[in-house]
Amino acid sequence: MTSVEMDLGKYLARIGFTGPAEPSLEVMRTLHTCHLLSVPFEDLTVHSGGRVQLDLPLLYDKIVNHRRGGFCYENNSLFRWLLTELGFQVTILSGQVKNRFTGCYGPPFDHFILLVELEGRRWLCDVGFGVPGFSVPLSLDTEDPQEQSHRVYRIRKDLEMHFVEWQEEENRGVDGDWKEIYKFTLKRRSKEDFTEMCQYHQTSPSSIFFCKSLCTVLRPGGRLTYIGHRLITTTFPTEENRHVVETITELKDEEIPGVLKEKFGIALNSTLIAKDEKITPPLITY
Repeated sequence: MTSVEMDLGKYLARIGFTGPAEPSLEVMRTLHTCHLLSVPFEDLTVHSGGRVQLDLPLLYDKIVNHRRGGFCYENNSLFRWLLTELGFQVTILSGQVKNRFTGCYGPPFDHFILLVELEGRRWLCDVGFGVPGFSVPLSLDTEDPQEQSHRVYRIRKDLEMHFVEWQEEENRGVDGDWKEIYKFTLKRRSKEDFTEMCQYHQTSPSSIFFCKSLCTVLRPGGRLTYIGHRLITTTFPTEENRHVVETITELKDEEIPGVLKEKFGIALNSTLIAKDEKITPPLITY
């Protein structure tokens, strides 16, 4: 497969985007949300006998033609291609995620994220993250809280380091309990810089992707998450019910393929080995 076969219109159809595709803030925000609503954040290749490779045609074939998802290196790599093809000015950045299980930051190049410069303003785009992820791009030109539905985020700067923070599923204003999601600098990176860490996340007991088979996707009004032998249905607050509601369904091995097909639209070619093991804290503190 070559880049000639990477059809822009087919990609836009895959994520359910309609309308003029021009480099504007409205289009960027819509593309970002459409991507999250359509392309799962998942690591199922790692747990079904495969290996993630970062060649763009392979990513396109996986995500667009085979209607799969991927983790950050995959989803954000392909999203960068889409934005660039549409005329956006995009820079690759390296992030380090604060693991919610171990409380530790990952190594450099742990997370692949995007900076978009548009009309004199800078935006952080990330369609390759899980539950804490933001649905529309965050402004890099302010440290003020940025509300998104019932959630609130901010990007706090400390010298050259930037920290993406949220208040989990609450919004208590600027004085609320802020928790770090990941950190990054604005140093320009290339896709090749992430090759080693992409392999790390497929083989290291300190990586969530090696230790847990997972798949999650944003839904209107909530989120759907598969992990190990559980399916978690999350409903966001409404005017009638102002609390986040989670429903957990335990799954048997033989039920998982059907759930992935029905709930996420994913049909695997190989047998999935469900996994939900404890993550080993890294030996080095970052």
